[in-house]
Amino acid sequence: MLKQKFNHIFKEMRSKIEFQLEDRLRRRNFILGILLAIVLIIFFSRIWTAILLHRDTEVDAIPAVAAMTVTQGSAKEKIVLPGNVQAWHEAPIYARTNGYIKKWYVDIGSRVKAGDLLAEIETPELDAQLRQAEADLKTAEANDKLAQSTAKRWLILVKTDSVSKQETDEKVSAAKASTAVVAAAHANRDRLRELVSFEHVIAPFTGVITLRATDIGALIDAGSSPTAKPLFRIAEANPLRIYVKVPQNYAFTIKPNMKVTLHFAEHPGKKFPATLLQTADAIDPVTRTLLTQFVANNANDELLPGGYTEVHFTLPLSAQTIRLPVNTLLFRKEGLQVATLTKDNKILLKSIAISRDFGNEVEINAGLNPGEMVVLNPPDSAFNGEKVRVVTGKSPL
Repeated sequence: MLKQKFNHIFKEMRSKIEFQLEDRLRRRNFILGILLAIVLIIFFSRIWTAILLHRDTEVDAIPAVAAMTVTQGSAKEKIVLPGNVQAWHEAPIYARTNGYIKKWYVDIGSRVKAGDLLAEIETPELDAQLRQAEADLKTAEANDKLAQSTAKRWLILVKTDSVSKQETDEKVSAAKASTAVVAAAHANRDRLRELVSFEHVIAPFTGVITLRATDIGALIDAGSSPTAKPLFRIAEANPLRIYVKVPQNYAFTIKPNMKVTLHFAEHPGKKFPATLLQTADAIDPVTRTLLTQFVANNANDELLPGGYTEVHFTLPLSAQTIRLPVNTLLFRKEGLQVATLTKDNKILLKSIAISRDFGNEVEINAGLNPGEMVVLNPPDSAFNGEKVRVVTGKSPL
């Protein structure tokens, strides 16, 4: 009985010892597993870091570039050119006779109609000449009347041989000469009458007086004199003529009846329409421009002739118009080029031709097509087939 009890106690103690040993073994294995896992994590993390570093090094070795897609430009282009505003008709008014200003009836800003009296000129010497010419005409007519009657009598007498034929011919010639003297006297009187009529200075057309350069009592020289000065200047301000010099490369876009808008600094925010009237149909060899003339309505007298205006054109462009920023250009010995990108992000250099330069942009007429990718700020060392990577955002410098 005692022996059985001892064996039972021994088995219990043995079980406890075995359990404790197994527990210590499990703890040791767990700790070893954790240590092994930590070692493996450190090992593989270093390997992964090395792989990433290698990959990043390879990526960084490829040049980074920014690129843009070539797009077709607008079908129309707006340009602004300077224009000169001129009156529809404008002329200086000169005196046609010598004398003194007796009175003037209009001043600057006066609106006149064709035929209105502008001023009167006093010409006492001319008036005296006219009176003399009229008296000379009367004398010539009297002498002519006597010469004609004498010639008729002598023509009758010569038939009866009462007078000689020689004397008759002399009387007939004298009568013809007298007729010529009368005609000359008539012409001289009419000339002086015309000059006297020029004492009245009249407006040649409807308009506004823009200059008065004379006053009462001023000595006037006829307009044919080299020292003559205009008495007035008159301008017809409705409609107005707008003269614009269009650069040669835009000349082909100027079409009949084309419309433009006029912008004046004195009328901010307001536009005035104008229509093409005609062109010079020739390029000025000095300025390389086409002189064009537009007409603008000025019924409200808002615009003043002689001023400056900005003329806004809307011009049609070629369907294949392409514009590029200047920071896409490469200047090579082969000529002007751009760096385009292939589908696998490789450089392909293409030669281009510029039609117009706008400063920060250029217009291309050959070498590129819409949809192609062009490198911005391409390095000077770029070459065909070079592998690059495209980045977004600000282009690298």
